[in-house]
Amino acid sequence: MNDVLIIGNGPAAHRLAERLRHHGHGAGLTLLGAEPEPAYHRTLLPQFIAGSLDRESLRLPPVPGARVHLGTVVTAIDRERRRVRAYRDGIETVHPYGTLVLATGAQPVVPDVPGLRTPDGAPAPGVTTLRTTADCDRIAGGSLVVLGGGPLAVEAASALAPGSTATTLVCPGPHPLHDRVGDVCGALLTARLEAAGVTVRAGTAAVRHAPGRLELSDGTVLSADTLVLCTGVTPDTRLARAAGLDVHDGIVVDDRLRTSDPYIHALGDCAEFDGQTLTGISGAHEQADTLARILTGRPAGHRHASRILRLRTRAADVSCIGTPADFDRPGTRRITLTDHARQRYAHVAVRDERVAAAVLFGVPQAIATLGMLHRRGRPLPGDLLGLLLDLPPRPASDSAGPDADPVICLCNNVTRQHLHRAWQDGARTTSALAEGTRATTGCGGCARTVEELCGLWAQDTRDPVEETCPALSS
Repeated sequence: MNDVLIIGNGPAAHRLAERLRHHGHGAGLTLLGAEPEPAYHRTLLPQFIAGSLDRESLRLPPVPGARVHLGTVVTAIDRERRRVRAYRDGIETVHPYGTLVLATGAQPVVPDVPGLRTPDGAPAPGVTTLRTTADCDRIAGGSLVVLGGGPLAVEAASALAPGSTATTLVCPGPHPLHDRVGDVCGALLTARLEAAGVTVRAGTAAVRHAPGRLELSDGTVLSADTLVLCTGVTPDTRLARAAGLDVHDGIVVDDRLRTSDPYIHALGDCAEFDGQTLTGISGAHEQADTLARILTGRPAGHRHASRILRLRTRAADVSCIGTPADFDRPGTRRITLTDHARQRYAHVAVRDERVAAAVLFGVPQAIATLGMLHRRGRPLPGDLLGLLLDLPPRPASDSAGPDADPVICLCNNVTRQHLHRAWQDGARTTSALAEGTRATTGCGGCARTVEELCGLWAQDTRDPVEETCPALSS
């Protein structure tokens, strides 16, 4: 069994290391992390800037037996000698490998707008991306502007609004997330953000930045103590290109997640499989699980992961399953529910009695159930309308009955009973439950549910396992 060297210490790299140990990898296991702090859950950064999670709660549990070198910047891969060169505290280090895994992630995209960069290419004073905890530390002031129309921009704006005197979200489309959710859902989302204290400036773009101010294409000038850029990412392929590996948009891998060098694999945001780069932590975790099985000699092969987005924000409960193209594939029928009075919306594409795609807003039970059915390829429940209306749902024919222990963390298959047992054993915080059960260490979509369960169990003097908890919708 070869020594495994992983370049990266983010959530995908951490998951791979954890699963390698789970599957019995007994040889050397080393991770090289460029950041100076231990691995943390990057998708929960909006909760961190909101103040609902501290640094300790963000951290992922250590992997037993793994050597982790923090603050280590890899500079080159020597494929002939099978080793990598890196710098730590100004000193060059060399790390040999039997198998090398590139988990280098992605780099934030900084738009080509005057005033966003200094002459050396760094973000200008008062400008930050949102990729690391160090980025979060740069957010200051009362007037905050978030630039971008995607999920991270929405989550960041809604997280910052309660603690600022003015928070503005600037997005190019007619609504935030418009390319994913469409007009009706986009309008509902805009209304919820405005109600939560976010001013939404849609259909416009930044044209010039100066300290404390941002000029928009419609002539508006915004006060901006901090400008937060949530304008997309691009796969970090610099090391792979310099080493001569095949690179298109991402590092090209096959169904065993191998690069063009059989001793080097890649996964996560930096990898490209079958012409597609990966987005989202759930897909990265699926790749890590697959690669861990491959590297420990078990039969496995990578395939395209399910695309499921769920916003991590209290402002609105929004989920997208599949892609917009999935609504138009042959053999697909559409079901749409619009309830403006109660601010609910569902647009579901059904093929072969299974969920092919969906856009869901304000229907938490449907979000949880349809997401699970899509992941597992199970048929729809008989009473789909009842599910969309949040009536008591009928389970699918091959699902467990209504008394079954509900799954809270779909990524790690952690049930409510499992969480409650950990709570009874002394894990009384979200971070303690994460360390004991791995809940919240997947996509992060269950973090709010776990937090609410902690509050419920702390206050309830009755048997909390037998009580009904509305938070089970996550």
